[in-house]
Amino acid sequence: MKKSFDNKVLAWLGVFFAVLIWSGIGPKDRLTWVLEVGPAVIGLLIMWRTRQSFALTPLLYFWILLHCIVLMVGGKYTYAEVPLFDSISEAFGWERNNYDKVGHFMQGFVPALITREILIRKQIVNFAGWRNFLIVSVCLAFSAFYELIEWWAAELIGEDAEAFLGTQGYVWDTQSDMALALLGAICCLLILAKVHDNQIKALID
Repeated sequence: MKKSFDNKVLAWLGVFFAVLIWSGIGPKDRLTWVLEVGPAVIGLLIMWRTRQSFALTPLLYFWILLHCIVLMVGGKYTYAEVPLFDSISEAFGWERNNYDKVGHFMQGFVPALITREILIRKQIVNFAGWRNFLIVSVCLAFSAFYELIEWWAAELIGEDAEAFLGTQGYVWDTQSDMALALLGAICCLLILAKVHDNQIKALID
């Protein structure tokens, strides 16, 4: 069992660092890469520090890794210039590259799963209705705070922050970002709740 667990950890770390190294080789904008990849590295350090006292469910580890990959891809190309989404934009006639919207959807989806796991396992909120309300509220607060960080970064860095902001001239970018985070949180609760409950039960037992 321990060997299997170790293999899963090594596989997780292998994917994380492979994508991290790839994204760091010749990124479109080095400052943007640092700003976008930074949260993934911080998240890794937190998980490593708490791996013994508060190991997470396999489901949550999977989605955190996927979110990290989204951040690293955005860091390599900048969110406005991810090649695959340039092609998608051309195919659907979109006026902008919408990869940043994937990032903000994940910004609601994954934090919702993290918050849910903490609230359930720490028995902070036992009533499902209030718990879901709190989870969505936390995700919206996190999304709003991230928008503030983008604003502060723009003020400090100036014109060089444009690649980090990724607004692409869209006047409702901030509002749509938070709406996507809200949608992501709601989708997480609707789609993964049952599977997540089973994994939490198995982890506790």
